[in-house]
Amino acid sequence: MRNPRNESLRQNRSRKRDGSGDAPERRCILSGETACRDDLLRLAVSPDGDVLPDALARAPGRGAWIGCNKAQLEQAIASGQLKGALARSFKEGGLSVPQDLPVLLENALSRAFLERLGLEMRAGRLILGSDRIANEARMGKVAALFHAEDASEDGSKKLDQAWRVGMDAEGSGMAGEVLPLDRMALSVALGRDNVVHLALADHASAKRVLVPLRRLQTFLGAGAPAGDGGEAAVDGAAHDAAALD
Repeated sequence: MRNPRNESLRQNRSRKRDGSGDAPERRCILSGETACRDDLLRLAVSPDGDVLPDALARAPGRGAWIGCNKAQLEQAIASGQLKGALARSFKEGGLSVPQDLPVLLENALSRAFLERLGLEMRAGRLILGSDRIANEARMGKVAALFHAEDASEDGSKKLDQAWRVGMDAEGSGMAGEVLPLDRMALSVALGRDNVVHLALADHASAKRVLVPLRRLQTFLGAGAPAGDGGEAAVDGAAHDAAALD
């Protein structure tokens, strides 16, 4: 008898993006548009006025939210748009925006995601190894499936098919998430050899992993939930307290 199937990570992700979830929203200081807090990136402002990446969105004190990708952030810094948006939001000048903020933010987001995977692995919730993943997936015990960006197409398709069978979703086209990281990055972070595919059986774990992954994907251009990501400046009247946290 097949076990009751888990709800997939992709299904949960769609509900939140269509606004039917209960996640809090924040406003992007560059575009003026609102989006789910988990889709946006937080910049923290130190007491000395230094603007720093806050990958986990937990740093104390002042912060502002952006929904742009790396290229758009580089443009916003070069044009002075980011500094102007921050000055309007905080109603003060003298903020220091490092020119390498995009690199710092990308590194921080990657590290946050990999550290989250490491925590789930140490808690025994991460499934590694293609054979083990396939077996668990066919029994409906996989809530989230991931592939390294350099995983072979055939290997990924086989696991995707096993997952669809276990989820009673054959013919749906449902597939695992392709991560913006290669097998070397995953292997080094998890301390295992040749980590190409990984899965989570626990739905709560899948949701915890999704948050840093969604932010990393946003920044690397997989999506900019806050709209145009800051391609045009907006005046201060378009912003409210939702832009700051």
